[in-house]
Amino acid sequence: MYPNLTEENSTHRRVMKSGKPLINENQLIVEKSGKAYVIQTSTFPIVHDGKTIATFDVSSNLTIKKAKNDKGDGKSRLCTVEGIITRNPDMISLKEKLLKVARSDSPVMVTGESGTGKELFVEAIHSASRRSSRPFISLNCAAIPDSLMESILFGTVKGSFTGAENRKGIFELADGGTLFLDEINSMNIELQAKLLKAVEEQKYMKVGGEKYLDVDVRIISAMNTDPRAAIHSKKLREDLFYRLSVVMLRVPPLRKRRDDVQLLTDYFIRHFNEEMNRNIKGVDRAVKIFFDDYSWPGNVRELRNAIESAFNMADGSLIKKADLPEYLNFYNYEMSMRAKSFLGQGLAEVVGEFEKDIIEETLKSTDSLSAAASMLKITRQALKYKIEKYDINYKYLLRM
Repeated sequence: MYPNLTEENSTHRRVMKSGKPLINENQLIVEKSGKAYVIQTSTFPIVHDGKTIATFDVSSNLTIKKAKNDKGDGKSRLCTVEGIITRNPDMISLKEKLLKVARSDSPVMVTGESGTGKELFVEAIHSASRRSSRPFISLNCAAIPDSLMESILFGTVKGSFTGAENRKGIFELADGGTLFLDEINSMNIELQAKLLKAVEEQKYMKVGGEKYLDVDVRIISAMNTDPRAAIHSKKLREDLFYRLSVVMLRVPPLRKRRDDVQLLTDYFIRHFNEEMNRNIKGVDRAVKIFFDDYSWPGNVRELRNAIESAFNMADGSLIKKADLPEYLNFYNYEMSMRAKSFLGQGLAEVVGEFEKDIIEETLKSTDSLSAAASMLKITRQALKYKIEKYDINYKYLLRM
């Protein structure tokens, strides 16, 4: 699978030979296509009757991606501003801001719902910057256990804990380039203080180290929740937020850029025609109407996956509703039946029921009234009024 691995640098080979585990080792792996990753892996022996008969590992993918001018087949190159597909005025304005932001080294925070394409904007900033020929390293903070996060960020010194070796952290790996910290609000709140120091002073200390090391890294972060709500719920340090959000870019959800739905549909159809060697011409009228009306809670990612799923089912030259994922057809039926159930009711009554549902779901996903109010973009006082109006047991919902 990975032609760059040898008897000497493969953790599996070394553990099979020694019978001893290797803990938290950063390892570069390169696929046959040339796509490269840095993983942090712990590899363990499987012992039977005193003999090592096999090995297994647990790895976290730190994902080094090629910069735009790297050599190779181009399959793993980063997105550029031209690669962001849109005709929406707000998105076009965002692309213009992106190019301005790329001229500096200021920290950037990109916010937006899951699936909106935040990472594409991050990659495009790097690709348009003076750092484009330097490393771009992406780390999903939500995917890394708290116990490993500090060593992954800053590296380790041999002997700092059992099994520790001299390892580079991603700050060192990204030196001179860009470090993208996705879902930054998932990082342990205590570790955020150390990250703040590293961002402010461009210095860090390895786990078990005794001196600070200089580093030149541009930090770009992202989160799929409202930063204010994350601060209220103690998921994000306020001082770190101010340091990381020198420039803020908010990517709008697909439901607020409906003029892009057909454009993206056509783009994904061309993409999957090439990838799957098909000749799908487009979607039929019923699918187009449904796509235009659907709220796309999963945003662009959901649209892409829906079309990929339909490619696996479609027999003709057009994608039909029956070809779409089952949950979308069920949603269409459910919405139709729900709309019919409201016939004969007053508009205010129907809107009130929806408003109550939205407030209850928001309360379930937050842990305070202030956080819920921030997410709903209303004042805390207004939220309290609506809770009393709809007789909502908010204390119970906040504990769920």
